[in-house]
Amino acid sequence: MIIALGESIVAIGVGATTIELTVGVVAAAVLGIVVVSGLWWLYFDVAAILAQRQLTAATGVAQARMARDSYSYLHFPMVAGIVLFALALKKTLGAVDEPLSTIPAVGLFGGLATYLLAHIGFLFRTTRHVFRRRLLATAVLLGLFPFANGLPALASLALAAGVCVGVVAFEALRHREARAHVRHPELA
Repeated sequence: MIIALGESIVAIGVGATTIELTVGVVAAAVLGIVVVSGLWWLYFDVAAILAQRQLTAATGVAQARMARDSYSYLHFPMVAGIVLFALALKKTLGAVDEPLSTIPAVGLFGGLATYLLAHIGFLFRTTRHVFRRRLLATAVLLGLFPFANGLPALASLALAAGVCVGVVAFEALRHREARAHVRHPELA
């Protein structure tokens, strides 16, 4: 996950090297970093900790199946979603004032939705809990896709970033006690 998220940051630098640095390009780069930071937070804040605990608690064949399902089958679409997002981000940097064509729009909204759906599956496989707010964010991202062809690419990226920031902020504020308990069980 770290490598895929890091590569999406590299896409910002690569995308910005061949174009003139304008306010829109800088804003797109910042929004891209915001989205990547949100994806990192959604994975590493509590999800990775909860999954690691469940994997450690399982034994034998159950542990092997959980590891296979969670860290192979479900991580692949998470990484694919990040790669699609990075492609869309690179295209967005090149034309911040123009609407996204279909493929970059799919990469932007579909890539993030793919990441979140696989992430939800990962959490369900390891914890047997559905994180509804992340499912709602996925639905919102898919609902925004049709508007990508009519909005400037920067506006589409801002909407995607808003969804990511919204779910992270909601979880950070609304579930702060539960997060603290997961992250620091010795203090509970």
